[in-house]
Amino acid sequence: MSIKSDNWIRRMAVDQGMIEPFEAGQVKDNGNGRIVSYGTSSYGYDVRCADEFKIFTNINSTIVDPKDFDSRNFVDFKGDCCIVPPNSFALARTIEFFRIPRNVLVVCLGKSTYARCGIIVNVTPLEPEWEGHVTLEFSNTTPLPAKIYANEGVAQMLFFESDDICSTSYKDRAGKYQGQRGVTLPKT
Repeated sequence: MSIKSDNWIRRMAVDQGMIEPFEAGQVKDNGNGRIVSYGTSSYGYDVRCADEFKIFTNINSTIVDPKDFDSRNFVDFKGDCCIVPPNSFALARTIEFFRIPRNVLVVCLGKSTYARCGIIVNVTPLEPEWEGHVTLEFSNTTPLPAKIYANEGVAQMLFFESDDICSTSYKDRAGKYQGQRGVTLPKT
């Protein structure tokens, strides 16, 4: 298994539609000033956060149960930035839609700009032949409100190509998050 370079990512995005929309370079300025960068990097791809958010709330005093998740645990918000309350949590999604090849595994890491502010970005691995918008999990570990910017970089995807094709892909086993669009809540 090997990590893939910017040239491989560009080729896969253009030839096979692995990432749409795709930014071939690294964008650091959107014409209105500096932004948190996104696009192709040396050995990865920095994804952008869409403007759809689900902010965790305890207003309904429900229990967080992954087997019986209550959607009232979140408040929907749409905007250019999202304020995550202190010691709280929000969900969002990538602008980019991914189609992962059968011999590729993708691991996501948060960008240092957010990590240095106490904002943790968590994404589970993108398995072979998974496709969809990636649901992003933001944890604000600070005692202060934290801001997440839509349409800017939030996390880096690293692509690992295997020498062998997996015997059973995410698509083969009809994974429950296959083809997800928008921010997707837990399913069992």
